[in-house]
Amino acid sequence: MKWLLEFWRSSIGGKVTMAVTGLLLFLFVLMHMLGNLQFLAGPATINAYAEFLHSKPALLWVARIGLLVIFAVHVRTGIRLATQNKAARPVGYAVDATLRADWASKSMLLTGLTTLAFVVYHLAHFTLGWVHSRDHNSNNVHAMMKHSFGHPGIAIVYVAAQVLLFFHLRHGIRSLAQTLGLNHGRYTPMVAILSLLLAAAIAGGNILITLSVLLGIV
Repeated sequence: MKWLLEFWRSSIGGKVTMAVTGLLLFLFVLMHMLGNLQFLAGPATINAYAEFLHSKPALLWVARIGLLVIFAVHVRTGIRLATQNKAARPVGYAVDATLRADWASKSMLLTGLTTLAFVVYHLAHFTLGWVHSRDHNSNNVHAMMKHSFGHPGIAIVYVAAQVLLFFHLRHGIRSLAQTLGLNHGRYTPMVAILSLLLAAAIAGGNILITLSVLLGIV
């Protein structure tokens, strides 16, 4: 285990760790969004999906714990790399050499930590019922989602979180491609378009779910 810890502490190891955990988290948010889109199909569909998930509690908790570990490693590694980068260049350049970098690339730590805060809120909302407890109803997920997203304040929080997730995913996918060695004149434009489309699909799907009640779709 010592060599694994030393590898993780290295710059290359940290980037590989971010790439692997980032890919796993991307797959999760994609599947999570696709599952929640069943909300638009009506109570029977989304409630059957929720019942299927809860019918396997052991597997569900293994998945939850695994995701929490992956998320924790991803966040911890991201903070460590950001701290190391700042320590390596404690004084800014006289001329900003990162001028060509967009806001998303320079705000990955911010959008990542904001997403972490949203995940905690989301779990406290729908999974644990610690906030907005009057709307919590694990036996009728469709009603719980409809009542929650019918509140403009809650909807605004969810939409804002998805906008930040969009920027985080877009740059994260591009960083993953770079770590895999796809930073090439032929592939870079394709990766930029693909990252934009994937991030927009996930964030857009989640925003559609959130606003479907206020827009009268559901």
